[in-house]
Amino acid sequence: MKTFCGRANPTTGALEWVEESEEYDYHQEIARQNQKYYEGIRAAVARVKDRGEKAVVLDIGTGTGLLSMMALTAGADFCYAVEVFKPMAEAAKCIVEKNGFSERMKIINKHSTEVTVGPDGDMQTRANILVTELFDTELIGEGALPSYEHAHQNLVQEGCEAVPHRATVYSQLVESELLWSWGQLQPVEVEGARLVPPPEVTHCAGAHSVCDIQLSQILPQHFTPLGPLCTMFSVDFSKPVSSTPQFHTTRFPARASGKAQVVLSWWDIDMDPQGSIVCTMAPSWTYPQPEAAPWRDHWMQSVYFLPTERSVLNDGRRTESYVSALRSVLDADSVCLGVSDGSLLPVFAHMLGAKKVLEANSMKGGVELLEARADQLSSSDLGGQQISVLLGEPYFSTSLLPWHGLFFWYCRTALAKLLRPGAAILPRSATLHAAAVEFQDLWRIRAPCGTCEGFDVSPMDQMVQRSLDFRESREAEPHPLWEYPCRTLTPPTLVMTFDFTQCVPEQPINAQGSLPFTRSGCCHGVALWMEYQLTDEVTISTGLSGAVGEQGACEWSRHRKQGVYFFPSPRQSAGGNGDSVPYSFTFEPSSGDIKMEFNGWLARMWAAITAERITQISPVTGSSRMSLPPGLRTRATSASVSELWTHELS
Repeated sequence: MKTFCGRANPTTGALEWVEESEEYDYHQEIARQNQKYYEGIRAAVARVKDRGEKAVVLDIGTGTGLLSMMALTAGADFCYAVEVFKPMAEAAKCIVEKNGFSERMKIINKHSTEVTVGPDGDMQTRANILVTELFDTELIGEGALPSYEHAHQNLVQEGCEAVPHRATVYSQLVESELLWSWGQLQPVEVEGARLVPPPEVTHCAGAHSVCDIQLSQILPQHFTPLGPLCTMFSVDFSKPVSSTPQFHTTRFPARASGKAQVVLSWWDIDMDPQGSIVCTMAPSWTYPQPEAAPWRDHWMQSVYFLPTERSVLNDGRRTESYVSALRSVLDADSVCLGVSDGSLLPVFAHMLGAKKVLEANSMKGGVELLEARADQLSSSDLGGQQISVLLGEPYFSTSLLPWHGLFFWYCRTALAKLLRPGAAILPRSATLHAAAVEFQDLWRIRAPCGTCEGFDVSPMDQMVQRSLDFRESREAEPHPLWEYPCRTLTPPTLVMTFDFTQCVPEQPINAQGSLPFTRSGCCHGVALWMEYQLTDEVTISTGLSGAVGEQGACEWSRHRKQGVYFFPSPRQSAGGNGDSVPYSFTFEPSSGDIKMEFNGWLARMWAAITAERITQISPVTGSSRMSLPPGLRTRATSASVSELWTHELS
């Protein structure tokens, strides 16, 4: 069964209906289990058996059924495995049958709070072992407490064994200019004037949602601990718990002077009552040997920002780039229109010579906020004036992938009749860049499980692959690559250019070529990012923030997420032997999508064209053109892409 999902196109801004598989994105709910669970389950079953009781297990959120199969292998008599997502429950049934546990295990496709106990119920009797994996970065954010509360009241025996047995949340108060700059809108200096955010912004507590990141990628030199690691609270899952709001107060003892700016937090789970089997979410720099720390992406660490003022720029160098670009295009008669979400560029423009500014900075009447989309504006909205400078970062709150910023191009096109002849467009163009990369750990999110802890979970791999085949494996996905170390195996390459001084074209834009391997390694996919040419001299990158190291080490911008196109399977590169990754990109103006193909026959064909330039003079137009190498002509004709036989040369 398929379903239609409504979504706003982040590039064009249009509302679209997209057909999705019922299994689409369910694979994101699948968390990998580890040996700590297996050790804890063995110990729990042994304790029950030592009391002379039958071991009956309730596994809430079973996923693949892996934890239940661990319990049966450890000696449990029967398992009730609850899974609310139907595709996952069906996969679990296949996995359980494949591993020969169907007779001693029941898959219940319900939410755990709907499960009943009794002769006619889902469970014949209450369980005496409770196994769960309901946690997230904040420990109890996935609705764990209501599930535990209901289970203790209705589904498990009093004094049951629980795996995990206990969870503890830790926090540490630190001073960090880097982290602090992410949570505050700071004053900005422009042409000697100071732009100050209003008090209601600086004193805003921020969103309730946690900032979850890979703290292992925040190096110790980027923060200063002001006190020891503190225990915030613990939860004993073997006893009844309450889902009603509770408050825990902890005082952070000061051991060093500094500004209290940020709280770092993570948690541990004890798999047994003695705390001898521990699974910790602590970042790698807490380990004696950081390289030995396990990598996790399902559970990360948390950052909380305190409402404390401090005079630091969020990114002074980036701000200066925008100011420099604005300075080069503005004059005393400039009429500016800003197209971006939450941008200060219009305010900067006023401070550099525009006529209006935000009331928050006591410069009334300078900047007028037009509460309308670009395609809804008319000359009357602009007071009969024409726009001489159209500017944008560009940033939009709906953007996910790097090229979703091309929405600025669509806005520019909608405003074409309101632009003064020769109007300055800032940025004037954008370029899409790509590099083949080897990931240190991120590749794991796409790696098949196959056999896990001795159990065949390949039906889950097949379910995930069906989901990927339907949509995601043919698309890039957004990731903040500064959190996921990688190195480039090919030089960063410009693959597409978008000219914002012109309107969005009616016909698709195509780009083909190859990324030549210059370093050896295991290539997991391609990293993609945009660069915006504000002026001829000033460029802003949303990807690489510096030169690539000799061995391919790279630093990524923390301001935006980059795109990652994962290959179905990794490929080895020897580097420097002529091997490359062929690519083919197509920008579809009607949808705003960028379709891409790597290693496919179309991409290989264009790579061959690039390598074997067969140039002819067109007898009709007199322009030079490139024809396909003879060995590729038949293939092109049979694929109904005869238009690719010739390629106009610029």
